Amino acid sequence: MFRAAVVIPVYNHERYLPTLVGKLVGIRLPVILVDDGSSASCAAVIDSIVQQHHNDVQLLRLPGNQGKGGAVLSGLHLAAEQGFTHVVQIDADGQHTVEDAPQLLDIARAHPEALVTGQPIFDESVPRHRLYLRYLTHYMVAINTLNLRLVDAMCGFRVYPVKAVLLLEQEIHVGRRMDFDIDILVRLDWAGVPVLTKRTAVRYPLDGVSHFRLWRDNARITSLHIRMFFGMLWRMPRLLFRKRPVT
Repeated sequence: MFRAAVVIPVYNHERYLPTLVGKLVGIRLPVILVDDGSSASCAAVIDSIVQQHHNDVQLLRLPGNQGKGGAVLSGLHLAAEQGFTHVVQIDADGQHTVEDAPQLLDIARAHPEALVTGQPIFDESVPRHRLYLRYLTHYMVAINTLNLRLVDAMCGFRVYPVKAVLLLEQEIHVGRRMDFDIDILVRLDWAGVPVLTKRTAVRYPLDGVSHFRLWRDNARITSLHIRMFFGMLWRMPRLLFRKRPVT
C-alpha cells in the first residue's frame, strides 16, 4: 500500500517553517520535522508548530547537527518504522512550490519503484553562482551516470521510495551534508532505480536562510564528482546497456 509522509530537515529555519508546515497540513500530508541541532529560538518555533498541529506533525530532534543528508536519512528511518513507503523531501527555506507536492506524489504512486524529483524552473531571484554550480553539476552528473535525463541533481524537492534508499544506505556511505542530494540521486540511478522528473517553480526569497557555504560546499561537491567519475568507469558497461524507464 502506498503511504507517504513529508520529511523536512530543519536547521535554524524558523522564519518560513510555520507557513510551510501549514501549507502541507492543508493538503493533508503528514509531516516529520527533523530538528538538526537548531538554536533555542528555532527549537521553540518547532515545538510550537508541533503543539499546534499535533495530529499531523511529529518531531524528531537530533542530538547535534548532522547535516542536511544526515537529517533526511534520520527522517527516512523514522518514516520506515511507521510504515510509510514514500517520503517527500522538501527544504525549509521557502524555495519550493509546496502546491506541486500532490503532483509529485501522483507520479510516485503510478511508479512506486521510482525516485521522483523536481526539475526547477528558476526566476530572477536565483543567485548567479548557485545557477552556474547547477550547470556544472548537471554536466558532471550526465558524465557520471551516462544519462542525460537527470536534469537537476541538486533539487531538494523529491519523493523517495523509502525501501530503496535504506537498502542503498546499508551498502554504501551516502554524503551527509550538502552533497547528499547529488550523491543519493546518482547512486540510486546506478542501482537501477528509475528517476522521474516534474517541473516546478523554485525561488530564492530575499529573507530566506541558506546554509550553503560557497567554498566549503563547492569543495565537497567537487570531491564527490571526482569520486563518482571513477565509480562510473567500472560501471560503464552496465550503464551503457541498461534499459531506461519509459515515461
